[in-house]
Amino acid sequence: MSAASYEPGCNAPGGSDTDAGASGPIVVLGIGNVLWSDEGFGVRCVEALQARYEFAPQVRLVDGGTQGLYLLPQVQQASRLLVFDAVDYGMPPGTLKVVADEEVPRFLGARKMSLHQTGFQEVLMLAQLTGRWPERVLLVGCQPEVLDDFGGSLRPVVKQALEGALQVALGHLEQWGAEPLARSVPPGDADAVTAPSLALGAYEDGRPSAEAACRIGDPRVLSMSAGR
Repeated sequence: MSAASYEPGCNAPGGSDTDAGASGPIVVLGIGNVLWSDEGFGVRCVEALQARYEFAPQVRLVDGGTQGLYLLPQVQQASRLLVFDAVDYGMPPGTLKVVADEEVPRFLGARKMSLHQTGFQEVLMLAQLTGRWPERVLLVGCQPEVLDDFGGSLRPVVKQALEGALQVALGHLEQWGAEPLARSVPPGDADAVTAPSLALGAYEDGRPSAEAACRIGDPRVLSMSAGR
């Protein structure tokens, strides 16, 4: 399968007839770390959604970062939960795959890529144990290309895949009653899900090149990545 392509996953991409006009909180959660190149994919997706669209009042866009168990209330309060993340599918970089409902925690547990995924799998399992599990859960994941570039940004093939991920997500969000509407005015800095200095574009402008920063292949960076 070519890069930036779409690979259907378990019980996806189509929802069910009961999704139409669903009520209750809809949480769109991006997890990952924007400081580690492609691991920031999930956060960048939520950031792009907020920059381009407005949603119905029951929709909450969340930069989950690497918060782990602190995300439990977000999951428990959701009627519908959509998660963006960089996921090791063992596929070509930039490949998108969607996994749904009860398969999501099992899938993340089978192929852990980083500590934040371990923490988020625990969040999902705790939500199930407490009986406060969303009616629908969707994981929109992208196969990363580079993870050990501290200070780097999304690689071009992953940045391209972001556009496909947004289209997959928007289709489901519309089914769920999220009412996405293209923005006429960008969100203010105070409302942004990520700090203005970390926003895609501004972040790259403020960083030295990989060569100047000795990022890629530097033993110090690799040791930091191993302990991440």
